[in-house]
Formats: sequence, structure tokens, C-alpha cells
Amino acid sequence: MASGDGLLNHDLLPGEKGPQDACGVFGVWAPGEEVAKLSYFGLYALQHRGQESAGIATSDGSKILIYKDMGLVSQVFNETALNTLTGHIAVGHTRYSTTGSSSWQNAQPTLGRTSTGTVALGHNGNLTNTAELLELVHERYPETDGELRRGNTTDTAVVTALLTGDTNHTLEQTALEVLPRLRGAYCLVFMDEHTLYAARDPQGVRPLVLGRLDRGWVVASETAALDIVGAAFVREVEPGELITIDEDGLRSQRFAESKPAGCVFEYVYLARPDTAIAGRGVHEARVEMGRRLAAEHPVEADLVIPTPESGTPAAIGYAQASGIPFGQGLVKNSYVGRTFIQPSQTIRQRGIKLKLNPLKEVIKGKRLIVVDDSIVRGNTQRALVSMLREAGAAEVHVRISSPPITWPCFYGIDFATKAELVASGLGVDEVRQSIGADSLGYLSEDGMIEATEQPRERLCTACFTGKYPIPLPQSQHLGKNLLERPVASNGCEPGPDAEFESVLEVGMPLVIGDPGRQE
Repeated sequence: MASGDGLLNHDLLPGEKGPQDACGVFGVWAPGEEVAKLSYFGLYALQHRGQESAGIATSDGSKILIYKDMGLVSQVFNETALNTLTGHIAVGHTRYSTTGSSSWQNAQPTLGRTSTGTVALGHNGNLTNTAELLELVHERYPETDGELRRGNTTDTAVVTALLTGDTNHTLEQTALEVLPRLRGAYCLVFMDEHTLYAARDPQGVRPLVLGRLDRGWVVASETAALDIVGAAFVREVEPGELITIDEDGLRSQRFAESKPAGCVFEYVYLARPDTAIAGRGVHEARVEMGRRLAAEHPVEADLVIPTPESGTPAAIGYAQASGIPFGQGLVKNSYVGRTFIQPSQTIRQRGIKLKLNPLKEVIKGKRLIVVDDSIVRGNTQRALVSMLREAGAAEVHVRISSPPITWPCFYGIDFATKAELVASGLGVDEVRQSIGADSLGYLSEDGMIEATEQPRERLCTACFTGKYPIPLPQSQHLGKNLLERPVASNGCEPGPDAEFESVLEVGMPLVIGDPGRQE
């Protein structure tokens, strides 16, 4: 079976990473249903949220079975594998790594011991106090032989270890004690042999929804996953809520006060266009962003074209509001991933054409408006503008349906570092010159927020504003590879005295501060 390469579908240049997605989680409690297959199709609908690894765990009431591997959902699972995953409860996960490397050891769901059995857990988001939580694991369970000791370097494994609990507490009681200690963004779907659980952080940074089947319940990262398995949308899982589903039905408990700060970038790019978040359809929000972009940055032109496919809804909106015709000026090859054959130097220099090719007869001699959702480093837009000019475009005007990205995300999106974000060091006209466009216009923060139809105070805009709604620790306690074990030059794993253990040393203060914009 071919291994997946983890390449997301908007990567247009070899080695040029755009804003990487979070993860997708799915859970189902449905006696009499083929829960593994429901999970497979649910994860298939969430594939855009993570393409590095996929996994499903199931329980028949007495034991938990798990199957996971590196690659896309369709590459990891086949009919035989799914038929072995029997039971009436399932938890599924598709991963993009935001803490811990992309490796089999870090694939989810994670497994851990509890006081009465086993827990399988999937996580979407990113914790900001992982070092503090790891210290708590070390204090409470120094002899744990869980996934942390087997090489898992994710914040998810830390949470799983904390759910071990003791003989006087059920998993539900342990969860209610552990969840308030977590900081950052987290949507958790987990289970033991008898019960399905779902929890969302008090800010509700990442989406999580509840659906109803004829014979059970479903929880998923997006409403699109409910649609594909035939579940009716019930409601969103509330920020700070723990949902428990077992043979006695569904019950809800609060573990923290709700302080909503949903990620605005879910509307801009991350979520599927056929998903709804907080009652607002994502596609319509993106079309409205395009309409507002046309009002804020009009220009005389002959044709509006999108950067496929992320820019398409906003381009439609721009065309509608401006009265300039919408057209497909670029053809995308949907079947090209990361090649296992290194391209020649000539092909590497023209790497964007592996993914996109211009329709010369459509764009030749035209004044073009090219609409995309965001600019990260600017390399993709630079190559795209150059390609369109080579194909005969008279003018190329770039329009972006979000404000400039100037700050990194610590809540589950793997942007480039601040130093690599082109807009953090250059003004709009300097970015325009850098990418070679005739003009450049970004949607304003107000225009973006108004398009979501959400109150400003209920949204996280940190990647655009530097205002982080959840306090962040000092930089040494942040980073994707915080828990990675260094490897010696001879390739051997280090012993327990390695730097991996340094976050547990006495005297390393966990100082809380905000590295964002100083007011």
C-alpha cells in the first residue's frame, strides 16, 4: 500500500508549505451500526483537516481495538481492516502535526490505561501548557508505561496519560478534574470500553458538533462529516462542555465557564465550504468576503479568476459585487501530490505547473484579478503572477480575502514562523513589489469579521492582530517539537538524562505572558 505524503491540496510549489490545517476528529456511539465504516466515511469528509496519518479505535463493550497508520484515510484503511474493527463505539482521527513530529508513534487515536480499563483519544487543536502538564504526569504517574514512554511526543499523549486516574475515580470523574487544567485549543473525542466522550475548550477555538443517528449519536469536527454519514445536526458542543454518551443516553456537564473565541481562519480557509460554524455557512461567508473585498479594493479589469480551489468562493463574490465576469483561468491537476521522483532542475524551476496551468486563450491580453484566501511567504503568489504574465496577461491584480497574516498561531494551525511571514516585515506595497503584481489588496479585519456574522468578541483573530485570547507561556515552552527526543549523531536514542527531560527539571519556571502585540 502506498504511503501518504502529508501534502495538503493547496500546496502549489514543491517544498512551499502554506497554512497547514489542524486535525479532524470523529466519534460515534451506535449499537447495531457498522461504526468503523461510519468513522471511515466521517474521516473521509474531514481529510482536508489533516493528511499525515489516520486511525480508528472501536469497542464492543469488553475490549478496544485500534488500527492506525501514516497516510490518507483511503490509504490507511481497506475493507478487511474495517471489518476487523467491530463494536458499537468508535473514535476516529486524521492528523496534521502541530505538536510532535509526523511519525507512526504520534498517530492517533492514542491509547492509555484508566482505573477501570482503557482510553482511546483523538485531539484537534494545540495545547499551550504542555510542559506544565507533562510535569504533572511525572508527579502523578512516574512509572507510567503509556505512549509517552513508547516514543509519542504529542500533547495528546500527555492528556491521555493524565486520564489514567485512580481506583476511586471513573474516567468521567477524572476527565472533569483534568479538563480544567488544559490550556489552549482542544476538541477531544475519547472513549473507554463502554462510553463515548466529547469535550471542547472554554474558548471553543476549533469547531465540534453533535449529530443524531436513528440508532445513536455522532460527534465530529465539522457538520460536513455529519452529512456524509446521514446524521442530523443537533447543535455545537459548547465551549467548556463535556458530553457523555452511553447506554443510559446523553448527558452534559460543564467543566469551565464558556468564553468563546472561535478561530476566524476556519471561515477564511480551514473548514470545508459545505460546513456551517456557529450557524453561518462557510461558503456564504467566503463569498461575502469576496463581495466586501470588491468594495474595499476595486480595480478596472476584464476577468476575475480564483487560485483553485481555496480562492473560488471569494472570487465569485468579488465578481458578483464588481460586475466583472468570473472565469476559470487556471486548470488544476487534482492528482498531483509530492512526487517520489525528484524533478529535473528545469521542471523544478517551473514547479507550480505541476499543479496549475493557465488557460492561455482565456487570459491572453486580459486584465486579471486573481483572488486567493491568504498570503503566507509570498512565494506561491510570486510564481503564479509570473506564470500568468508568461501566458499573456496584460495586468495581474492580486486580491486577498483576509487581512495580512503577521503573527503565528499556537492554537492548532501550523503557519510559518513570524520571520517567514512576508506581511510581518513588509508593507502592502512592498509585498506587491515582492510578488510582482500590478496591485494588491487585502480584505480589512472589519470586512472579514462582518462576513462571518459573528460578534468580534467571540472570534480569535490572533494571526492577524497578535491578540491571543489564551495566555501563552514563554517561548521555550512552545513549539511543535517541544517533546521531541534529540537523537545522537550515531542514531541512538538518548537516555533519561537527555534534553527531553529538561522540561521536568526543578527551577524551570512556567511564566505566563503574551508574546503578541503590545498595546
